[in-house]
Amino acid sequence: MGSHIDADMSSESELALARAQSLTRHEALFSERAAHIKQSAVRDVFELSLDPSLVSLAGGNPYLQSLPLAKLGEMANRLIVEEGMAALQYGSGQGTEELRTQICEVMAEEGITDARPENVVVTTGSQSAQDVACKVFCNPGDTVLCEDPTYVGALNTFEAYQVNVEPIQTDEHGLIPASLARRITELKQAGARIKFLYTIPNFNNPSGITLAAERRQEIVDICATENILVLEDNPYGMLRYSGEPLKPLRAGNPDNVIYMGSFSKILAPGLRIGWALVPGHLFRRFYLAAEAVSLCPATLNQMLISEYLKGHDWRGQIDEYRTLYASRCEAMLGALDEFMPEGVQYTRPEGGFFIWVTLPEGIDSYALLAEGIAAGVVFIPGAAFSPHDAPSHRLRLAFSAVPEEKIREGVKRLAPVLAAAIESNARA
Repeated sequence: MGSHIDADMSSESELALARAQSLTRHEALFSERAAHIKQSAVRDVFELSLDPSLVSLAGGNPYLQSLPLAKLGEMANRLIVEEGMAALQYGSGQGTEELRTQICEVMAEEGITDARPENVVVTTGSQSAQDVACKVFCNPGDTVLCEDPTYVGALNTFEAYQVNVEPIQTDEHGLIPASLARRITELKQAGARIKFLYTIPNFNNPSGITLAAERRQEIVDICATENILVLEDNPYGMLRYSGEPLKPLRAGNPDNVIYMGSFSKILAPGLRIGWALVPGHLFRRFYLAAEAVSLCPATLNQMLISEYLKGHDWRGQIDEYRTLYASRCEAMLGALDEFMPEGVQYTRPEGGFFIWVTLPEGIDSYALLAEGIAAGVVFIPGAAFSPHDAPSHRLRLAFSAVPEEKIREGVKRLAPVLAAAIESNARA
């Protein structure tokens, strides 16, 4: 018996040694780009969020329970049985003509009324569109501009393409045009090659802030004057539940803005279908780069979305989402008003999924994550949403996928953690 155990241990040791040697040998094969690819902080927390004992205010997941799942199942079954030869086959690299036409109808709901199907590229979520934009426009060492804070997935993409990411100052009304113009001048004087401004103007992820109407055209004009493209990412724009709708930056600016949309928040993220509306003079290279990555977007998923848009009241479905998210946002704001200690500030979004919490200067929200978990609540530290590695005294809370009673409980658990941090910071 002992000899078998010794043999097994020896075998495991040899296997571990072989793996270590392979790692050492293959380390030299990695590209420089690979060193810039990082694990998303959101993904770091995702596994923790699955623990049923924790209240997760971390993930910005849409609430899928209100979808007509039985109807979607019938649609999928019919597509495979009756149109399987097309649905399960390779398709156009640009996406099906039917879906691209419907995407133009979706964009028209938000004020983009001049979109043409031939200028739409269907992508694997809007994340893929960001990747293609970097591939087409950016060389290592180029510069892209963004809001601070901004979407962590975009930051990861920019880092992978070895570009310099320069944040632009924001306030409660979004990007500040004067700060944008000043920073562009400073960067160009320093020799920077600025390729585009990446912006989430509606219900920014993570801050929930919306870019003010009076700033929108000014920002596009500043970038156009400096020959800088605008990448407008708008996954949450249709999920406004208070205030007046604002037209996208792309409306009225067909030559200077690449508009990125997604079905992830208004239908289902698991379908992984988004799109880019690309200026005509930039279209061919953007389309070819997208095709080189994925060959073609998933045909079955596209056809299922087309069936959904034809066979279901999708506008009514979005209205349901607006009502639901408005109630959950109100529940979180109410709980924050009730439980948060003095010195904590937070945004009051008019749509989207997120609230941005600001603690007093000197507190590192990442250091509080373990304490939050111990208290039974999960959030995303603010440092994940900035291109800088410096500690952040901010954090993101998500309410979209959490029932109202759990939202209240999560905020109640978080409050003493923040209160203790504020007290300790004041004594330091």
